[in-house]
Amino acid sequence: MKNIGIILVGLIVALVLLSMSAFIVDQREYALVFRLGEIVSVKKEPGLYFKTPLVEDVKYFEKRIVTLDWEAPAKFNTSENKYMMVDSFVKWRIVDPAKYYVSIKEGGEAAAEDRLSKVVNAGFRAEFGKRTVHDVIAGERDAIMDNLRKRADVEARQIGIQVVDVRLKRVDYSEEISKSVYDRMISERERIAKQLRSEGSAASEKIRADADKQREVIIAEAFRDAQKVKGDGDANAAETYSAAYGKNPEFYAFYRSQEAYKNSFKSKSDVMVLDPNSDFFKYMRGSGGGKK
Repeated sequence: MKNIGIILVGLIVALVLLSMSAFIVDQREYALVFRLGEIVSVKKEPGLYFKTPLVEDVKYFEKRIVTLDWEAPAKFNTSENKYMMVDSFVKWRIVDPAKYYVSIKEGGEAAAEDRLSKVVNAGFRAEFGKRTVHDVIAGERDAIMDNLRKRADVEARQIGIQVVDVRLKRVDYSEEISKSVYDRMISERERIAKQLRSEGSAASEKIRADADKQREVIIAEAFRDAQKVKGDGDANAAETYSAAYGKNPEFYAFYRSQEAYKNSFKSKSDVMVLDPNSDFFKYMRGSGGGKK
């Protein structure tokens, strides 16, 4: 029984020592093996590894890509001395865990991102400082991001970091520039509106004048045609009357006298002073009135 107890104790001790000496490295991380505070081994590949218990210890570091995204946009000055508000993010990862650890010590990821932020901001100031507002917003945006990534990557390699990408999410005018831009846009739109109204008014006057001219021409031509038709009608009527009355002049004279009587005695108050023997009463003197 005593031997069995010794064996069990030995097995337990062996298992404890084995658990203290074995460690696993995941495919998503690196492992640094330290002996008395000094780096003795770097494990970059996933698998099962062993270390000396109580003498060596292990620290793990992220292998995956990490995103550095600032909470608020930063302000950078262009070559025109105009401030732009820049919202961006950086994709980075550890490629040399030993150098990374030596560079940041116990600061961890926060210390690494602080140093990376300074590098990227310096790159932004350099790139924006040699470009205009138009270049920053549209003209050379891709070139800015590519130059920033290359520049930041060179600096980041010194602390064991690779800068995978630098992206501009948004580039906007600062508040004072935005106001001047909006004022300029409003002035330009007002100028265009006034120009369009002026052109519309001129076109309206031209159309109205042309319409008035056409109206006068149409009225004149209509009056001319009406007078011509009236003249032709009067001529035809005169010709018809002349032909009709020429067949019986005595009847024509009688008809004309009847028309004269009717027009002369329209009102009972009309008074005419005439000689009864005058020709006006020729057809009112009886059946023999027609004889002299």
